Amino acid sequence: MSLHKTTKSIYLALAYRFLLLLALYAGCRFGFYLANHSLFRHLRASEMGLIFLGGIKFDIVALLYINSLFILLQALPFRFKYRKGYQKWCQYLFIVTNSIGFLANFGDFAYYRFTLRRTTASVFSQFGNEQNKAKLAIDFMLDYWYLLLILVAFIYIFIKLYQIVSLDKAPRFTWKTYVAQSFGFVLIMGLCVVGMRGGWRHSTRPITLSNAGDYVKAPGDMALVLNTPFTIMKTLKAANLKPIHYFSEQELARLYNPIHSPKPGKPFKKLNVVILIIESLGKEHVGALNKDVLNGTYKGYTPFIDSLVENSFTSSRTYANGRRSIDALPSIISGIPSINEPFVLSSYSANRTQSIAQLLGNEGYETAFFHGAPNGSMGFSAYTNLAGIKKYFGKTEYNNDADFDGIWGIWDEPFMQYMARTINTFKQPFFSAFFSVSSHHPFKVPAAYKNKFPKGPLPVQEPMGYTDMAIRKFFTSASKMDWYKNTLFVLVADHATVSYLPEYQTVPGFFSVPILFYYPGGELRGKTDKLIQQIDIMPTILNYLNYDKPYCAFGFDAFDARQDNFVVNNNDGSFCLYKGDYLLISDGVKPLSLFDVTKDRLTQHELLNKLPKVQADLENQLKAFIQQYNNRMINDQLTAK
Repeated sequence: MSLHKTTKSIYLALAYRFLLLLALYAGCRFGFYLANHSLFRHLRASEMGLIFLGGIKFDIVALLYINSLFILLQALPFRFKYRKGYQKWCQYLFIVTNSIGFLANFGDFAYYRFTLRRTTASVFSQFGNEQNKAKLAIDFMLDYWYLLLILVAFIYIFIKLYQIVSLDKAPRFTWKTYVAQSFGFVLIMGLCVVGMRGGWRHSTRPITLSNAGDYVKAPGDMALVLNTPFTIMKTLKAANLKPIHYFSEQELARLYNPIHSPKPGKPFKKLNVVILIIESLGKEHVGALNKDVLNGTYKGYTPFIDSLVENSFTSSRTYANGRRSIDALPSIISGIPSINEPFVLSSYSANRTQSIAQLLGNEGYETAFFHGAPNGSMGFSAYTNLAGIKKYFGKTEYNNDADFDGIWGIWDEPFMQYMARTINTFKQPFFSAFFSVSSHHPFKVPAAYKNKFPKGPLPVQEPMGYTDMAIRKFFTSASKMDWYKNTLFVLVADHATVSYLPEYQTVPGFFSVPILFYYPGGELRGKTDKLIQQIDIMPTILNYLNYDKPYCAFGFDAFDARQDNFVVNNNDGSFCLYKGDYLLISDGVKPLSLFDVTKDRLTQHELLNKLPKVQADLENQLKAFIQQYNNRMINDQLTAK
């Protein structure tokens, strides 16, 4: 009995071939698992089921990219696509492009054990300067000849399965046929776009490597969720880091060392920790942090945060490490800034890391993250899972779309009340982080609050007033709960946004955000001029709690009296390093600008090459940071041994 089937529906044939590819990619994933079984033997059957289910999402993305031309050629609403010659050419295209995808997957059956990560686009630069690439490829194939034979057999089966379904002669084309097929073309192209992005929601970012974290408990298992064509395509534009050797290891440790050692002799204080990350809350909007602006008449748009400033510890010089929401979480929770590209989008996102949530979780803390957006938005659920945060509360858990803003998520006011009630059910001590959504484009407020808050010259300032009110109500509710006075609160923005005041239309202003440490049960108050950044939050909290084990974080302790620390941020490849009174801007190799930001707030007076000792010190500090960052990323050394 012949298995060969003919069909007049080109759409059924297309669906069959795509489902065939999904099945074959699942087979590749199983083969990858078998080839590296010793590395995944800890996985239970239920975990494997979730991994294979999650892998379908990444397979769809990879297959849509690989087969985009084939799908386009099959979906065109014209009669000529039924011609035998046309379909024969499409068959060759389909087989060749997908065979390359299979080859990439099979290559990692053997190569993965050497790198412990799926192959990325860096493989091209890694071997780009090798003079014997052909010999290396031949040697690899000889060493793994059996994989080559299996691949040939796999592709042979793939071709035979492709040929099971073929097209019958073209249907009769009328104007109705053209209309129907034109509609089908638009529908298929739309589905392809949704599939390539990994979702249809407005808030969904295009899927990337770190989203595999949604389906695993440990970063090392992400490779089983992913497929190699996906990791290569998603890192083609990635800025792959290069090893740096400016200083010897002894010199480097003296200049800058991200390994934090415990301070012996003090008992560990098991305070609760709550971090409030406020969307787009540039320092410009906080009146209490701008008392010298407009001759002292500037009021700002956050009256409650103003009152919090007076009862908190903060600095006049506080900065974000990036300009995007996706940069903020690793900076704040793991002490890892994003350089050139977001850490969670980079090929290093599967590195082993130490987050404040993970370290406190190991000390018995309950850990949770609150974000009112649809679950999976911004890739936060994947990152927080990998960071060791055990509970995630999003729009799904809130379960009341009556409070949905229609675009980003649940309005801040009701969601923060939900957070307070939920935290009240936690066993102390606990760690919790919150990420707001309402002070985001398109800058709306609930209908009930129209014209209730000052609008200001920037659209963000009215919803910032609304979020400030939501924070006030959260603190009002929390203050009545037993855990409140035993809690260290940190309030910080994810990043700054569009500025109006001249003081914030500068390089330092672009990254200026508030960072407040508030402890209602203690005397943690005051304002310093010490440089503080987002990546300082993790070591500051851990040192304040007298955490007694070594850990890795790229920041400093903001409560330390020493002021020889520095701030670093990076945007589009340019580094900004602040130390003492000065700001050095560099491309990472050569300095571009130097300013005294304490005397020259608007950065109008260039000092490059005019202060050689100062400039040399800042250049060495930046080189030390880059060397530590690059080499630790490349060598997967983001933990303290």
